[in-house]
Amino acid sequence: MKVFRWDNEKNELLKKNRGVSFEQVVILMERGDVLETIEHPNQDKYPGQKIATVKIGDYAYLVPYVQESEDIFLKTIIPSRKATNKYVREQK
Repeated sequence: MKVFRWDNEKNELLKKNRGVSFEQVVILMERGDVLETIEHPNQDKYPGQKIATVKIGDYAYLVPYVQESEDIFLKTIIPSRKATNKYVREQK
């Protein structure tokens, strides 16, 4: 079973500033509701990091994370206009 981890202070900041939380992302990832997962394009600076794209509400978010064995450490949640146009708006 995968164990999700994150920085609690970062989570509170995301809730306050962006209205999204790591708990929402975990639910989506556990259900398999991930629109896309890619390797981070800058592996020199972010080795082993991947980016999951998830839909929360009517918007797509990028979630960088690092997976080691069964542990997944979520880094942040970034709203993405490009991903929203690609995945959310094309579905309508």
